[in-house]
Amino acid sequence: MVQTDNVMHEFPRLKVPLLIVGGGMVGLTLALMLADAGLPVTLLESVKYPDSLENAPYHSSFDARNTALSRRTVQIFSDLGLWDDLQAYATAILQIHISEQGSFGKARLDSIDEGLESFGQVIENAWLGRVLLGRARGHVLITLIDDTQVTELTQDGDVVNVTAIKGKHADASEPFHIKTPLLIAADGRDSFCRQALGIGVDVHDYQQVALVTTVQTSLPHCQLAFERFSPQGPIALLPLNGNHRRAIIWTVPAGTEKSWQGEEHDQAFLDALQTTFGNRAGRFEKTGKRFAYPLAQVLAHQQVLGRIVLMGNAAHTLHPVAGQGFNLCIRDAQVLTRTLSTQFEAERDLGELEVLKAYETARLVDQKRVIRFCDSIVRGFSNNNPLLRLARNTGLIAFDLIPGAKQMLATYAMGLKV
Repeated sequence: MVQTDNVMHEFPRLKVPLLIVGGGMVGLTLALMLADAGLPVTLLESVKYPDSLENAPYHSSFDARNTALSRRTVQIFSDLGLWDDLQAYATAILQIHISEQGSFGKARLDSIDEGLESFGQVIENAWLGRVLLGRARGHVLITLIDDTQVTELTQDGDVVNVTAIKGKHADASEPFHIKTPLLIAADGRDSFCRQALGIGVDVHDYQQVALVTTVQTSLPHCQLAFERFSPQGPIALLPLNGNHRRAIIWTVPAGTEKSWQGEEHDQAFLDALQTTFGNRAGRFEKTGKRFAYPLAQVLAHQQVLGRIVLMGNAAHTLHPVAGQGFNLCIRDAQVLTRTLSTQFEAERDLGELEVLKAYETARLVDQKRVIRFCDSIVRGFSNNNPLLRLARNTGLIAFDLIPGAKQMLATYAMGLKV
């Protein structure tokens, strides 16, 4: 990896063959995929990465959340040679249980019944981020420039012009300039690059937050994942490393989370969780710090403009209820890597508009399917109309009984059919 301080000192006006803006989990994964295909990558990240990955604090997207990795995502990480390092921090999902509080409908999926090794893996973002960052730092084809803010973005014929500063204050840092034939913007839901390009978005604010933490239960998790729907919102209870450790992602109406945050509210949170979830996991005995994340669906009007491609949450931010957002982004990254690898090997322009537009078109079917699926679950289980509730629970029972229904859902959820 090139030393970034030397790069900017010696070359205040850089020209690079490919630039990624945004070095969270999607940006780093894409950089590793492209570099593995032989493409040299420069990556800009606004947050300063920790000097040491030992006991590094949460930062950027390597936060308190957890990610359910589909089997296809696991395979992609395996192909990159990352899974041996990630597996030490991951827990396989062998069973899934779906239910609604106070209702009769239930559905169960078992990996043995479906002839599968697992339905996927759960990993804490902090560990996933550390492994990705550690590998990127050691890759000869990846140049990381962190603690860097993009302040201006323009396109001019066959080049994208980027102005950036080191640190967070323009008056404290001399700007430097980068030219590139292709820029990939993976800088999050509130993407500066997307806004600078004038690309509009469709936003649906769910008026909800995801309350995220880790809990300890009296019963071992036995690699069983729960999705429990309640009047307050869905609860995902996912198995983590350690027989009694589980991740909680509880979607609640915005504002209600405040009464459950802070150490002084630990017991109140555990009591509310116990009442809402029930006793299938045993007693909720301990809880970690609760983090709250506002939830909204944000969809960019276009994902390719000139020589710029939107990637990750900059392109589409989804509700986490079905755990599909990150996996969808990784499938996008895989297709884009194949597209750019073909261009690179043929010594053709990486920013060729026709090729980038073909990538965008190729991904729309999968994206629209997943977006509809996630949004329909949120809307369908957020309505407490008695007739709709009856229909939901009847549907859960039918799902549990109809031959082939579980296998079809599992195949889509695992990312094996797009």
